[in-house]
Amino acid sequence: MAFLSFILLVAITYLIWRITDQLPDLIFRISEIQRDVAELRRTLAEESTRPAAPQALPAQRRGSESPTDAVL
Repeated sequence: MAFLSFILLVAITYLIWRITDQLPDLIFRISEIQRDVAELRRTLAEESTRPAAPQALPAQRRGSESPTDAVL
């Protein structure tokens, strides 16, 4: 039983070591995600505060003429 406890302790120690080894990379990736989310929020906030641009009116049709009818 003592041998199994020792193996379990070694496995837990190894996993903790691997996790702490990856922490700087993980923290960097989280900060990049936070920066991207902040940029998206800023963009959405700017778009919501801008006045809406007037939309172009649809072109008026003249009868049933098509561009090919005018040439003929």
